[in-house]
Amino acid sequence: MPRGKKNTTPRSSPPRRGLGAPPKLGGELGKSLPAGRQGNSQHGKGGRNFFEDVFEVVRLIPRGRVTNYGSIAKYLGSGLSSRMVGWAMNASHIADPPVPAQRVVNRNGMLTGKHHFATPTLMEELLEQDGVVVVKDKVVDFEKLFWDPAKELEL
Repeated sequence: MPRGKKNTTPRSSPPRRGLGAPPKLGGELGKSLPAGRQGNSQHGKGGRNFFEDVFEVVRLIPRGRVTNYGSIAKYLGSGLSSRMVGWAMNASHIADPPVPAQRVVNRNGMLTGKHHFATPTLMEELLEQDGVVVVKDKVVDFEKLFWDPAKELEL
């Protein structure tokens, strides 16, 4: 390009890394839900959606117990949708009744969702109020405290 001449060709944006925007609900996800939960994942039976189903499961996690994103996804019949459960947890701050999102951690017991709370330490503080010990952003005795919705909430 000659010196002093402005380039007016539109540039394409570089590809985004990481989670990006939340995926759109609908499509095949709703078809993979177990009996009683089938329908379009955005608006299933009774106008419910996947996020509401996630919230319902998370509200059932007892104090002092934790689960992970994948176990909730698997329970809801969509085992490959752990990330969708994460997006639901990220949106849970507006849910009514409240959702104890601090009780959902990653498969290793790490507080990977802590950055989505009001402060960087709030998730840990809430878990400690629940009686869960956290050291270096990891739940101590994760296997012992693990709450599996597939076992605890047999269909």
